Amino acid sequence: MEIRVLGALGVRVCGESVVPSAPKPRQVLALLALRADQVVPAGVLAEELWSGRPPRSARTTVQTYVLQLRDLIDKALAQADEPCAATCAKDVLVTSPGGYMLNTGGGTVDLHEFERLAGLGYRAMDGGDHALAARQLADALALWRGPALADVPLGGQLAVEAKRLEETRLCALDQRIEADLRLGRHRVLLAELTVLVDRYRTHESLHGQYMLALHRSGRRGEALEAYQRLRNTLVRELGMEPSAGLRRLQRTILLAGPERVEADRPAAVPSVGGDPATRARLSRIG
Repeated sequence: MEIRVLGALGVRVCGESVVPSAPKPRQVLALLALRADQVVPAGVLAEELWSGRPPRSARTTVQTYVLQLRDLIDKALAQADEPCAATCAKDVLVTSPGGYMLNTGGGTVDLHEFERLAGLGYRAMDGGDHALAARQLADALALWRGPALADVPLGGQLAVEAKRLEETRLCALDQRIEADLRLGRHRVLLAELTVLVDRYRTHESLHGQYMLALHRSGRRGEALEAYQRLRNTLVRELGMEPSAGLRRLQRTILLAGPERVEADRPAAVPSVGGDPATRARLSRIG
């Protein structure tokens, strides 16, 4: 089985897609795919489908959607060119006490691979191997094909999961840019950061990285302008000032040369992967 949730939903059994076109069966499959190899209670599926207000027929309707998914899986097994480990749909979409489980049979899940590669990147970053961290985090981010579950209707459960996944992507992106900055790739990063700060207009860490890249590229005035735009946006939209770390970076750029900014970098611009208080702040404003 191949499962892809980092973008449009993709679930293949023996090379054949089993993603339904109808929205509610697609929601069921998406939630099972996100929690592959784990039992998802029928009540959780019902909550996703009816936003916490399931009808009396909810359990029967969920069973109907499961049967529709199994029909697609059976067709995929019948069309397979090569023998598969699963012999019938019930081996793939398993009924367990109280719920259902999508059995990957040791197949690939893009989310699991993303988490593995990102974890390796974070450890390399902690160990000071910035070149390795940049490569592994870039490989992790390359698995994303768009917003998570981009083509799936999002109920309460899936909306929370999609938001969580977006936050993990931003954390990996922040650390990959941090690694590239430490490798002196500030000029290469400018185009990417220009797009990112426009997209995430209140994300302090990305703005700090953009300011640093501009300053190191000899564009001190633009770096200070970027700070002022962020401050105006934060005050206008959230009623808050930039963090102390970002204010320190602004003062350093204002008063010191590039070599001083380099020395002050760790304290000046907290990354998303920093202490819990910083992560919570960035999560609120990103």
